[in-house]
Amino acid sequence: MQYIEHGNGGDAAVMHLAEAEMPVLRSGEVLIEVHYAGVNRPDVLQRAGSYPPPEGASKILGLEVAGIIVDKAPDVTQWEIGNRVCALTPGGGYATHCACPAVHCLPIPDGFSLLEAAALPENYFTVWTNVFERGRLKQGETLLVHGGSSGIGLTALQMAKEFGADVIVTVGSAEKAAFCKKMGADLAINYRESDFVDAVKAHMKGRDKRGVDVILDMVGGDYINKNIQLLAQEGRLVQIAFMQKSVTQIDAMPIMIKRLTFTGSTLRPRTIAEKAAIAKALQTTLWHVLAEGHCKPVIAKVFPLADAVAAHQLMESSAHIGKIMLQVKQD
Repeated sequence: MQYIEHGNGGDAAVMHLAEAEMPVLRSGEVLIEVHYAGVNRPDVLQRAGSYPPPEGASKILGLEVAGIIVDKAPDVTQWEIGNRVCALTPGGGYATHCACPAVHCLPIPDGFSLLEAAALPENYFTVWTNVFERGRLKQGETLLVHGGSSGIGLTALQMAKEFGADVIVTVGSAEKAAFCKKMGADLAINYRESDFVDAVKAHMKGRDKRGVDVILDMVGGDYINKNIQLLAQEGRLVQIAFMQKSVTQIDAMPIMIKRLTFTGSTLRPRTIAEKAAIAKALQTTLWHVLAEGHCKPVIAKVFPLADAVAAHQLMESSAHIGKIMLQVKQD
């Protein structure tokens, strides 16, 4: 098979096409002929050498794919060879073939192309478990999403609106703010032009609310204290990444006074069973919503697999809106 090799790590230019033997299937796994793969921030971190894969996972980049099952372990009964699936992978997505636990595969939603389906797993697994399970977002509440025009941000925006929540996003340009408003955001704040704390407070005061209920943050650093300041009574702050630093000094008194929850999670190190439970919840709760056309992934740009360098450079520029994808198999 062909795959993207990144050696011992470095800048995007270290990546190049290479050849390797097909993955050897373990118990419970399927082999997917990859048609499309998603590009995600953890891929960039792994390529740079700062985010090693968990023990036993493929060292090849790539955490989500869509394609066709071409082989399966003898104990796999829920899928057949020839089934079209999208999947959250433990690694190995930047390749023509990828081995994946069968329980991490999901059917392609009705009306979705393989390209659109490949943009689902990483974002939907992440948003579901953090915003709805850990953050406990409910109808009528307000969600604040930092990085609202990212793949994660736009997924959280669409899902939260679908479930009846108000959504505020922060973004880094007027273009991104306008796009998020078009996608349904109740307020989109360009943090380069406005202090998001002041903007959120003014918005909430206009709605007779004393704060936001859930915050999804991938920035960290000095955002943490600002997030705590903005949370309403019984509010929940959910941390999923640190684009700034993870170590900062905070005033913890509001956590006690407002009875706040400060939580967070990572997805990749979770067990096969834990990820399988998320997949089951998504199929039960959200897959029919996707099939009805209520939520659609926003595709920023599609690169051929051989152009993974350019895909990572775009990711690192933060100039994109939505998902960056790799086309692995020519249609």
